Amino acid sequence: MSASSSNGLLLTSMSGRHDNMEAGGSSKLPEDVQHPSDHHEQLEHDPDDPFDLDNTKNASADSLRRWRQASLVLNASRRFRYTLDLNKEEHYENRRRMIRAHAQVIRAALLFKLAGEQQTGFGSASSTPAISPGNFDIDLEKLVSMTRNQNMSSLQQHGGVKGVAEKLKTNMEQGIQEDEKEVTDRKNAFGSNTYPKKKGKSFYMFLWEAWQDLTLIILIIAAVTSLALGIKTEGLKEGWLDGGSIAFAVFLVIIVTAVSDYRQSLQFQNLNDEKRNIQLEVMRGGRTLKISIYDVVVGDVIPLRIGDQVPADGVLISGHSLAIDESSMTGESKIVNKDQKSPFLMSGCKVADGVGSMLVTGVGINTEWGLLMASISEDTGEETPLQVRLNGLATFIGIVGLTVAVVVLVALLVRYFTGTTQDSNGATQFVKGKTSISDIVDDCVKIFTIAVTIVVVAVPEGLPLAVTLTLAYSMRKMMADKALVRRLSACETMGSATTICSDKTGTLTLNQMTVVETYAGGSKMDVADNPSGLHTKLVALISEGVAQNTTGNVFHPKDGGEVEISGSPTEKAILSWAYKLGMKFDTIRSESAIIHAFPFNSEKKRGGVAVLRGDSEVFIHWKGAAEIVLACCTQYMDSNGTLQPIDDQKEFFRLAIDAMAKNSLRCVAIACRTQELSQVPKEQEDLDKWALPEDELTLLAIVGIKDPCRPGVREAVRICTSAGVKVRMVTGDNLQTAKAIALECGILASDTEAVEPTIIEGKVFRELSEKEREQVAKKITVMGRSSPNDKLLLVQALRKNGDVVAVTGDGTNDAPALHEADIGLSMGISGTEVAKESSDIIILDDNFASVVKVVRWGRSVYANIQKFIQFQLTVNVAALIINVVAAMSSGDVPLKAVQLLWVNLIMDTLGALALATEPPTDHLMHRTPVGRREPLITNIMWRNLLVQSFYQVAVLLVLNFAGLSVLGLSQDSNHAHAVEVKNTMIFNAFVMCQIFNEFNARKPDEMNVFSGVSKNPLFVAIVGVTFVLQIIIVTFLGEFAHTVALSWQLWLASIVIGLVSWPLAVVGKLIPVPRTPMSVYFKKPFRKYRASRSA
Repeated sequence: MSASSSNGLLLTSMSGRHDNMEAGGSSKLPEDVQHPSDHHEQLEHDPDDPFDLDNTKNASADSLRRWRQASLVLNASRRFRYTLDLNKEEHYENRRRMIRAHAQVIRAALLFKLAGEQQTGFGSASSTPAISPGNFDIDLEKLVSMTRNQNMSSLQQHGGVKGVAEKLKTNMEQGIQEDEKEVTDRKNAFGSNTYPKKKGKSFYMFLWEAWQDLTLIILIIAAVTSLALGIKTEGLKEGWLDGGSIAFAVFLVIIVTAVSDYRQSLQFQNLNDEKRNIQLEVMRGGRTLKISIYDVVVGDVIPLRIGDQVPADGVLISGHSLAIDESSMTGESKIVNKDQKSPFLMSGCKVADGVGSMLVTGVGINTEWGLLMASISEDTGEETPLQVRLNGLATFIGIVGLTVAVVVLVALLVRYFTGTTQDSNGATQFVKGKTSISDIVDDCVKIFTIAVTIVVVAVPEGLPLAVTLTLAYSMRKMMADKALVRRLSACETMGSATTICSDKTGTLTLNQMTVVETYAGGSKMDVADNPSGLHTKLVALISEGVAQNTTGNVFHPKDGGEVEISGSPTEKAILSWAYKLGMKFDTIRSESAIIHAFPFNSEKKRGGVAVLRGDSEVFIHWKGAAEIVLACCTQYMDSNGTLQPIDDQKEFFRLAIDAMAKNSLRCVAIACRTQELSQVPKEQEDLDKWALPEDELTLLAIVGIKDPCRPGVREAVRICTSAGVKVRMVTGDNLQTAKAIALECGILASDTEAVEPTIIEGKVFRELSEKEREQVAKKITVMGRSSPNDKLLLVQALRKNGDVVAVTGDGTNDAPALHEADIGLSMGISGTEVAKESSDIIILDDNFASVVKVVRWGRSVYANIQKFIQFQLTVNVAALIINVVAAMSSGDVPLKAVQLLWVNLIMDTLGALALATEPPTDHLMHRTPVGRREPLITNIMWRNLLVQSFYQVAVLLVLNFAGLSVLGLSQDSNHAHAVEVKNTMIFNAFVMCQIFNEFNARKPDEMNVFSGVSKNPLFVAIVGVTFVLQIIIVTFLGEFAHTVALSWQLWLASIVIGLVSWPLAVVGKLIPVPRTPMSVYFKKPFRKYRASRSA
């Protein structure tokens, strides 16, 4: 045995200070447990152990292949179903190349297939091809050909973008009409933005995969052999029972396994559909609407911003510094700039920079992205650290089980052929020269069947799959808690999180922004949005700056209803404020034109536009972080509309910004300057490269935007802190604003804490050396004015310190930090598509309280798996010991093949279903995080399972060897019947022990094992069904299951034997356990052996 023999059982080491046991931690740990100590040093990463993967998120293909090869597997297709397809990337790349080269042919074939399905009634309505050209002046084929071939001459022939828009009956400013008929007509003419999905596996495929288990195949062969021999020697009436009962039990195991697997696959399918359903903004009837990507139609006008996914093929209407990442379609990782010379946009690509708007010209299977998606199946596979470790554990137990099975087989065969075994009537089974060949083969088949059945019970094939079961259950429930899991491993890794680096805006706060303070005209305005004290010139400049330098929109309904303002929360707040000042949004946009734009940048914390008024005047408007924009200003406009030098007033404005920041307000400054037309580049190429002047600005206004703390966020932070998870705030806002919000949320306990480096500016942190950053990172609680790169540096420093880091992010530039973190959490409402794709979990309501719920679920996953391990190992140990001892001593086993298969069903499938679906409890949040290398079987679990196993073994051995006298059967004249009653009693008592022990497994470290049982109806149902089925098996399936009907006294005795496990569990929990994990003692010999070998 290699290192893998010790790994799964006690895997492996712990990450320094997080040495609490999930199944048996306490809310407060001694100091020496929370920091590295001598015995922990022995639990460091073991490079020789293929199962020692503490993080599978960015693991190499070699390490993933290595653990698969090291696993002892009986059914590879089932065991590795939900692991990563290591050839997926290559397959994807081949499909992409093929589609690029043969798109026309593939599309024609797909259209033909869909048309055929439609004719026969099997087609799905959502993926039907276009069926009528409608009343549009351009047909589908011309559009598809023009966009796919990126044919500029064809575009010019149609009159450019404007001409194509006219032929598609689209207003380039306002989009298509906002009505159902219009959308339906376009879907009929040009198709819908969907593609035929590859069908998932049918139930029969799951049946076939469940059947692939090597031991089950051997048992079927043994059953068929036994059936043939039985019918030959005893006739059909009696002879079919032995073989038939094993075959039926095997088929039952296969069917139950297939049903369980099929249900899981449907859950994953639903989650994948949810992941694909991107929500995006579209312009219809002059109004900005949020719709599903599936509802985009040809002719739609779609605004594009940094981080968006291009939802369909199209042509650029207008754009500023628009850059597209086309790597998902071309395979080349270069960024392509889009302008009027290169206006074609491909579906599935990402906006890397800039802003723009596009006209949709192709959707669904009329795009290369649609063809690619239709030809590849969604990969649900991805191993998790726990899954890898459980494969290690299953391998270790499997090796032990195989060894036991071989020992039992040899012992039974030796005893049989030496004539020391007797049948139920007391006659010697084998007499040399007298026993017929047929009887010998029949007896040997029975012995072999018992050995194989021991392997079925001993090799916990269902153990690694229990992770998938509990993750599938958790993921479904987490959707209700507003968390969409994109990567399975994140679900369990969240249980180990030691720190959460959270954004402020929208996560800790409500993201419902309003302007509550304004400084304009050189002083503070009495009412933030009352223009009465301001000169019209100042109001006009503010209005122009806000209307043009925005990605938002103001829509006036034709029926005169309330004005609709759209955009990001900050944009909406400023647009609402300017609207109340008297801004005429549409008028300003029509009277002046943007000639160049610098979209808001999280590095520079500001954005600007150059606006041409008439033919001669150019104004440059800037908007951004107040202190940064203020530093660029040399004058301000007073309330009379006169320009004044800012020098004397600069300190006044700085103090105003500080005062607003201390009141938790986000401060934004609006400034402008004029520019000589002669100094503006004439050529488009030069204009695209032109850096907007940002010096000598005129300050127009500073606004303070209130974004209140989310209700319940203070309690959520408190729960995290008590659970040993440190919450850090990382924000782009002013340090004073960040400090005020941190105090309000409870991230900072008091003002006295607010000193460097507890609160630090991003700039200060990034200028430190790598070593200094690692030291300072431990102390940081609040980081203000941080850039996405500062967030990345903080994540890297914390991970080097041994922390398991969860980080939230919403912007495109957050992608590296989300990718680097152990768990990346993107925001469902404010997050860009790039951020979502780089993340592991999407927080659908952007709420920090939902992040805390994810932590609870992560801990619940780990705890549920440990409950299942404790339950399964107890069954394993007891079943193996009783059969080995009985086989060695008497040459027979009390637990027959059919009975062991029933126990296996209780243990593997029903046990996993009952225990892996336990809902999380508050108790989980009273512990410190699970160590990154925490042993799977903690000392508390060892204690529990050994107490229960020894009790079960003791009772069963007493019944096996002294059962006839203990049960008062020794006087029975029918010895064969007495033995059958005794063996049935052993089987019944054994199953009762498992049913009652299932309750103990629910709470490995709590005295009250019944708390919350009513909240898990599935658990109660499974226990109830198991009990009823046991009654049926014992009472009515006598010959079939090798049982006889028991009297009510023996049933009562069986139940009492099972019932004793409850008080025994309470007594067992009073036994103290050492803090040092058992793995230390188990691993010492291996380490010494390796050290001696390498010396």
